[in-house]
Amino acid sequence: MANHLTSFPDGGLALVVGASGGIGKALASGLRASGRLEGVLEASRSGPLAVDIVDEASVRVLAEQVLDSALPLRLVIDATGFLHSETYRPERSWRHIDPEHLQYSFQVNALGPMLLMKHLLPLMPLGGKAVFATLSARVGSIGDNGYGGWYAYRASKAALNQLVRTTAIELSRKWPEGICVALHPGTVDTPLTKPFSKQGLNVRSPEEAAADLLQVIDGLTVAETGGFLDYRGTRVPW
Repeated sequence: MANHLTSFPDGGLALVVGASGGIGKALASGLRASGRLEGVLEASRSGPLAVDIVDEASVRVLAEQVLDSALPLRLVIDATGFLHSETYRPERSWRHIDPEHLQYSFQVNALGPMLLMKHLLPLMPLGGKAVFATLSARVGSIGDNGYGGWYAYRASKAALNQLVRTTAIELSRKWPEGICVALHPGTVDTPLTKPFSKQGLNVRSPEEAAADLLQVIDGLTVAETGGFLDYRGTRVPW
């Protein structure tokens, strides 16, 4: 882990949103272990740096707190996401579509990350490598959808991918070294995926997933901005 992030300028600040989750916590730990960035901030709904990503006022306050650090914001990793709860489960058929479930999925998986991009991207330096990475999911791929089901999760992650792509196009006009990407972390052993981790899947630990993701982020160039990549750095079909 210590050799990661050598593509970034010395110093700078990293922010992990969703740092109380399994992958988010491992990402923050990996960033600190790299020793490359001078500061690592952890934001979550319940942490000291609290944020509700679907509340724009809360995201605006987070941006102000990041600005107060006085370090250049080189890396933002959005590790938030919603798949299921005690109330909502992934749909097996259109018969199971629930408007409230669909709306909540879009709020957390698409609107929230877009609000983070809206308020955090302007804080990132125009010179030198800077990255905004959000965790998407392969099931959000339209081209790779061969099984159906999971309507709310699939559709909201597909929306996230489109928002990332559109934002990256706008950014490229004024942010020549900036990179904005969606990343698929694979199937990770966390509460989000545990009920659906079937035998035969390559289920990895949060620490392993975080190490892979940081390696992909380290290797990103402006050629990948607006892209959808998996934890090996391979492009995922739209």
